Amino acid sequence: MSTPTPLWQPTPERVARTQLYEFMQLMARRQGIAAEWEALRRWSIEHAGDFWAELLNYAGVRPSAPARSVISGHGMLGTKWFDGMKLNYARHQLRFDDDQDALIFENEAGKRGRMSRRELRADVARCAAALRQVGVQSGDRVAGFMPNVPETIVAMLAAASLGAIWSSCSPDFGVRGVLDRFGQIEPTVLVATDGYAYGGKRFETLSRVKEMLPQLPTVRQVVVVPFLDEQPDLAGLSKVVLWRDFLGPVDRSAPPLVFEEVPFDHPLFIMYSSGTTGVPKCIVHGHGGTLLQHAKELMLHTDLRAGERIFYFTTCGWMMWNWLVSGLGVGAALVLFEGNPGYPTMARLWKMAEETKLHVFGTSAKYLAACEKADLHPGRDHDLSALRCICSTGSPLSSELFRWTYDRVKQDHQLASICGGTDIISCFMLGNPLLPVYAGEIQSRGLGMDVQTWDEQGHAVTGQKAELVCCNPFPSQPVGFWNDPQGEKYRGAYFEFYPGRDVWRHGDYIELTERGGIIVYGRSDATLNPGGVRIGTSEIYRIVEGLPEIADCVVVGKDTADDDVEVCLFVVLRAGVTLDTALAKKIRTAIAEGATRRHVPKHIRAVSAIPYTRNSKKVEMAVRQMIHGQDVPNVDALANPEVLEEYRGIV
Repeated sequence: MSTPTPLWQPTPERVARTQLYEFMQLMARRQGIAAEWEALRRWSIEHAGDFWAELLNYAGVRPSAPARSVISGHGMLGTKWFDGMKLNYARHQLRFDDDQDALIFENEAGKRGRMSRRELRADVARCAAALRQVGVQSGDRVAGFMPNVPETIVAMLAAASLGAIWSSCSPDFGVRGVLDRFGQIEPTVLVATDGYAYGGKRFETLSRVKEMLPQLPTVRQVVVVPFLDEQPDLAGLSKVVLWRDFLGPVDRSAPPLVFEEVPFDHPLFIMYSSGTTGVPKCIVHGHGGTLLQHAKELMLHTDLRAGERIFYFTTCGWMMWNWLVSGLGVGAALVLFEGNPGYPTMARLWKMAEETKLHVFGTSAKYLAACEKADLHPGRDHDLSALRCICSTGSPLSSELFRWTYDRVKQDHQLASICGGTDIISCFMLGNPLLPVYAGEIQSRGLGMDVQTWDEQGHAVTGQKAELVCCNPFPSQPVGFWNDPQGEKYRGAYFEFYPGRDVWRHGDYIELTERGGIIVYGRSDATLNPGGVRIGTSEIYRIVEGLPEIADCVVVGKDTADDDVEVCLFVVLRAGVTLDTALAKKIRTAIAEGATRRHVPKHIRAVSAIPYTRNSKKVEMAVRQMIHGQDVPNVDALANPEVLEEYRGIV
């Protein structure tokens, strides 16, 4: 098979300016490896101790106490990283202290602002002192029920500076969804907003805070950040203080910013699994692993530099928020947006990219698809001359959207489809500024990550669909799961699919191409299996979502009495379109010609909406449960749970 033509190829001059090239040349001199990508990737796996130690130094991480060893122990579950080292994530993120921008922010109502690095440090110092005053200590939990605003970053960094553990979820969660998360971790302080805005509507949240507080008995202090009103009504709330009163007067000199120096694997964040099939798992990530992995991905794979501006459209409940915040340690300014990205028009974020002169624009495949459906031409209508990298995650990015981005946004940019997860608070595979971009493919596997594709028998394969596994330990593995002292839940989640094999099985169904790129076909638990042939859902989405009549779709498998699976396709139609016999035939023909006859759905039904998580991921498992007459156990994990009943008995 001939190699396809790349959509983009970096020029030699551009390659030579990248930090990844600089690091590669440095390793060629210091470690004696060949100065080319594949040699660097292999060395980073085969000599992991040398690689991570070199990266620590290259990223400018300055521990307060050095490690006795980079790697000790053995295996995926027994390895310990940088034993004896002391450091603090917040100290690294706040290492710049000057008048350059740290945060640039706006909301959908048009409110805008900036915060310098010096101002950010001062607010973090005030917040840390206030947390210390109410008794927060190392290891305590500080929870945020917050939108994507600067105060959320301030509170997180303040908690981290004390060695406390930060955990957050966005304010659109219902009471049950919040309690399913925060109820497990027993926070000491709750930072909450009085509300948020979305799509031109105001949503207050203090009534939910009042309802949940009696079930969070460990909370000693509630801090309310005004969002909807400068003076929110705090009646009925106990142990409550407004943010400005908690921090104290701005004109008063900030107290000294003191950092609690902690071990490399000291807990920093508690993240949550999606929770669509039960109570969310509480995934604990450490200071050192998060810091080092994010520095690698931002500096080497994304080529983010000091003084640049990076944006990711995300809520504070998604790991991309944590990833974005780590840009501070690189010396970049973070651009925050709070609200509906399509309000008042789908061009809103591109306009913001122009006004802030963004270098890195992060979004989801769903957003790019919505821009394509809206017939936007961002490159024609906006000055995107500063933009050099677009990141996309949340779901696989189709070949058509790859082409649309180069046709309509910008020809000369690195389109970095990235894939990893909350489980590792980072990526297994992502962009690479040294390599070409091919339609539908992620550019490369991450440095230091021994990502392979295994068939169901545990054999490594190339050029065919298989399970994503990682065969070596890496620093951003979870410290563990909360309330899992023997590690049973942790082992069960990642290490029992291949009995007796010491590998991390991630649950993604992918293909590793001969040239080292990756094609993602969807989640393993959502793959279809008609006639015993595994089919990735993204293979069908790529075709159906390209049809002009279709606004959105979801595909799942329905079990039959003879132990087979029927493919069921549910479509949201564009305005004025009807699902008649002709359209159903067109859909089936397009799938048969674009994939195989086995991909063709047995059932096609029109629905009003597709259920999504709050992180813009289609919830195939919830749809599958509904068509089988089962209840979805945790609807609070969904952005639009009201649509689920439409699927019950539909097939």
